[in-house]
Amino acid sequence: QVQLVESGGNLVQPGGSLTLSCRASGFTFSREGISWYRQAPQKAREFVAHVARGGTTNYGDFVKGRFTVSRDNRSNTVYLQMNNLQSEDTAVYYCNAPNRDAWGQGTQVTVSS
Repeated sequence: QVQLVESGGNLVQPGGSLTLSCRASGFTFSREGISWYRQAPQKAREFVAHVARGGTTNYGDFVKGRFTVSRDNRSNTVYLQMNNLQSEDTAVYYCNAPNRDAWGQGTQVTVSS
């Protein structure tokens, strides 16, 4: 009954910002890392960010510096704050609990000029 529920995807203009949320349940959230991936149509899934249980973060090569991943263990939620969004960031964004191989349903981010 592991579950990840994403929200926050929307339409945003280039250069704009957006924050995604991933609410987790069904496991001990505070002891596990959470990742974000994205996938555009006809493209491979791409690693975006990871936050470990202790707060250590890693980012994909093309998002580091623009995106910030964080977690709030009190609410079992991981956030992905995205700044300076570009059209190339348009994709469905998924959160993932690697230790559980659990995925959210995805949330659409569209960056349009």
